[in-house]
Amino acid sequence: MAHEDEYHDALLDACQLVWGEGFLAPGGDGNVAKMVAGLDLAGRRVVDVGCGLGGPACVLGRDFDAIVVGIDLERPLVERARERARRLGLSGRVTFEVVDGRSLPFEDDSLDLVLSAGAFTQTADKLTAFRECLRTLRPGGSIRLYDWFRRDDELSADMLRWIELEGITYALETTTSYARILESAGFVDVEVEDASAWYRRTVVEEHEALRDRYLPVMIERMGREQAEHFVENWRVMRGVCEKGEMIQAYTRGRKPGG
Repeated sequence: MAHEDEYHDALLDACQLVWGEGFLAPGGDGNVAKMVAGLDLAGRRVVDVGCGLGGPACVLGRDFDAIVVGIDLERPLVERARERARRLGLSGRVTFEVVDGRSLPFEDDSLDLVLSAGAFTQTADKLTAFRECLRTLRPGGSIRLYDWFRRDDELSADMLRWIELEGITYALETTTSYARILESAGFVDVEVEDASAWYRRTVVEEHEALRDRYLPVMIERMGREQAEHFVENWRVMRGVCEKGEMIQAYTRGRKPGG
């Protein structure tokens, strides 16, 4: 089945207002630094899975001297990511490709790091995806992920409402099931670090900014109906985060050997 693009212009505008230019997940540059903490990436080959508008990939190339390929299912995002790299003078070090979602366009044992901020939150067949990541990593290579998770119970009406407002395909796991899938794919030393406390605070600031400071900007750019949609989206997201129904976490693993 062909992929249908989900990230429309209004959603991209709202995300970047809150999370910064080039980012479709929270935390900006600081989130990227958190994800790769402890790794020496100078001259290392990195793939950013679900690169979106290219924010994390460009940070890795600019600040960590990595050689980065960002991949995504949505061509309009990849085209904008390429333009971002060009504007930042990173085109020779940071490149972007459209993929079909079935396999990664890399040889076996060819990458040092697989990084992703949010893409696997939206991936239904995580086991196959993680096996592909393992295949492309060199022995000893790392996988570093930031994703959103659910609790181990039935989704509440508020969670279902948030997903409806998002308008994006979600395939939420618990942190426990997620770690087990990584291990089943062949990764070792799998660790999960809960970041919910951080985002529980941050989402309050984001919602208030959208409701107050950014609302006139959004109304001008996308019209009142769309602007109020995103304020409501963040209000509901704030609620499920504050109640602990939606969880954010960093996950790390390693390919055996090396």
